[in-house]
Amino acid sequence: MFIDSRNVEEGAVIETTVCIIGAGVAGITLALELEKQGIGACLLESGGYRADNETRDLYRGENVGVPYEFADGCRSRFLGGSSNCWGGWCRPLDPWDFEKRDWVTDSGWPFGLEELRPYYERTHALLQLGENNFDPAHWETAINRSDVRRHPFPSGNVRDTISQFSPPVRFGKVYRKDLLAAKNVRVFLHANAMNIDTDSDARSVTKIDVGTLTGRRFAIRAKVFVLATGGIENARLLLSSNKVQAAGLGNGNDLVGRYFMDHPRIMSASVHFKKEWARNKLYDIKYHYQNKAVSANGTFISSQFALTQKVLKREKLLNARSWFYSVFRGENTKGSEALIRAKQAMLKKDQPGYSMAADLVTMMTNPVDTACFGLARLLQPRPLITDVKIQTIVEAEPNRDSRVTLSGQKDALGMNRVKVDWQVTELVKRTFDRTVAHLAAELRRGGVADVTLDEPLQGKPWPAQLEGTWHHMGTTRMHDSPKNGVVDRNLKIHGMSNLYVAGSSVFPTVGANFPTITIAALTLRLAAHLQRVIKSDDTAPTIVTSSGKPMRHEKEAEALPMAASAMHMRGDLA
Repeated sequence: MFIDSRNVEEGAVIETTVCIIGAGVAGITLALELEKQGIGACLLESGGYRADNETRDLYRGENVGVPYEFADGCRSRFLGGSSNCWGGWCRPLDPWDFEKRDWVTDSGWPFGLEELRPYYERTHALLQLGENNFDPAHWETAINRSDVRRHPFPSGNVRDTISQFSPPVRFGKVYRKDLLAAKNVRVFLHANAMNIDTDSDARSVTKIDVGTLTGRRFAIRAKVFVLATGGIENARLLLSSNKVQAAGLGNGNDLVGRYFMDHPRIMSASVHFKKEWARNKLYDIKYHYQNKAVSANGTFISSQFALTQKVLKREKLLNARSWFYSVFRGENTKGSEALIRAKQAMLKKDQPGYSMAADLVTMMTNPVDTACFGLARLLQPRPLITDVKIQTIVEAEPNRDSRVTLSGQKDALGMNRVKVDWQVTELVKRTFDRTVAHLAAELRRGGVADVTLDEPLQGKPWPAQLEGTWHHMGTTRMHDSPKNGVVDRNLKIHGMSNLYVAGSSVFPTVGANFPTITIAALTLRLAAHLQRVIKSDDTAPTIVTSSGKPMRHEKEAEALPMAASAMHMRGDLA
């Protein structure tokens, strides 16, 4: 059931069993699980069914660390959350990503991979993945093509890894019918959580204060509250909810917002393939991304290089993933960039301020670059490759000084905007250097390619091409001790009885894999925990107006125009 919050009566109090703040991957996954369990829930979404400029603006803030984009185009503040701009990459974390490593500051999870393994298996249906198998040899055999051969690794320093691709699932579109038909879950659109209200000693949440951009204000009361608004906004709302605790909720040990992490990414080196390896598609992002040529049994896959656990331990490195990146003629020009934006527009990807007319003019005034790049991407002829780079994503080292705080600037709701200070450590630089060096040596040793390396990063300022992957993590980290973490192993905030956090903000260490599948697995685990702690006699939520009269639900009320009529196959999301 969907309800337009702009039509909820001023001052209404909505009562439910579980209140979920945020309708992205974590929030919608949890809501679907609660529906199956017959547990009443309200799911709050800041936006509507598609992006709008006013709601998008609420994400904006200040950047004071490494040059970093974290708002426009990096997150999507409408139904489905960041699944609306997700590429679909899926691979579980490695076993050692969960372990305490003496060379990685504040590393380790409260539990290991075995705890999440059954939930990882369940994510395959949710994310529309293939079989629960990430063995490279299995997929090479299944694909059975000469241009997807795995590279030889004679030294044993480099290993082969496989990722699967979700279509990708846009949660707000794929699961909209399920949410509309839900008997126990109410989805409130255009509903912004503005404050988490608690009892006098901040031990228990009593209600969520909700506001719309049109000025409507109401509240949600529940037995359990789950914060699922993403790695930046989770911290922002906890810090902003400071009426009882001046430092913000869950922040008694000054940890909320700290340990902010993203996966840093750099392209480097130049690869010169031997003839017999020049057409291999399995390891090149220009050829393996959602490509039927490297798919099997209806599942798209890709392969990445990684160092073995033995090398990581011996050299005291972070985890990392590398692949090839073919550079086509005309790439990184005005014409090619305009063509890429036009394609993304056709795929309905959220692109703030986008103008198709302006890009058409750009393409017409740069016809050679546009045509060469377009033909190269469409037909993939090898003669139009001008270079092959190595793109590497490295695990972020937990860093207490990398953090999200509140800015003095205010948004349209009167809430403090965020101030993001992303800091990346020297160990990350050394991991970049050593990962690419090992890979280059292995390619030479195996007769695959010669590699020209760039200058080492370690000991130098970060280069301009450093970028994040918009995986916002770590700001409400998980730990058994409140001195070292914001939430416990069950994702409940330390010292509070009924406030939980879902999403990648709880990751204590993040590996070098893509977080969405782990977010989904952790959320399924949280749903199982909540089912155990919630009484079985919970009823579906009711809506109480300021006058004490129950408000009609969406299916009955003509006053809620964005309900069933708008939901009736309005498939216009990216």
